[in-house]
Amino acid sequence: MNIKQKILHFGFAVLIVLGVSSVLVSPVFADCGGVATSVVDCAQTGTSGSGIANTGVWGILLLAINILTALVALAAVGGVVYGAVLYTSAGGSQEQVKKAMGIITNVVIGVITYALMYSVSNFLIPGGIFS
Repeated sequence: MNIKQKILHFGFAVLIVLGVSSVLVSPVFADCGGVATSVVDCAQTGTSGSGIANTGVWGILLLAINILTALVALAAVGGVVYGAVLYTSAGGSQEQVKKAMGIITNVVIGVITYALMYSVSNFLIPGGIFS
């Protein structure tokens, strides 16, 4: 088994552990009409005049943004680790060093782009995303 396969197996193991632990530790907001829910808070009634922030769609949107942020962070860490492994195992190969530095550079650009998108959306949405 080579190093790439070991890293891939380790990554899958981490994803499985995170997935199982998030299901086991997921908070249950309330008993909504006899059904325990952890996605939408029962206080999100969506009554008229209360604004969009009090609807179930808003709760699901916030959940999706949280999941997307976690996935971007996980992918960024994986990309940096992969680039670092390529860099350290390059030996004397300039081509592999160039590839590793390109991967790390692209990860940094991606994280900066996501941070800018997050801050712009937080600025554009009245009251911010997590008000």
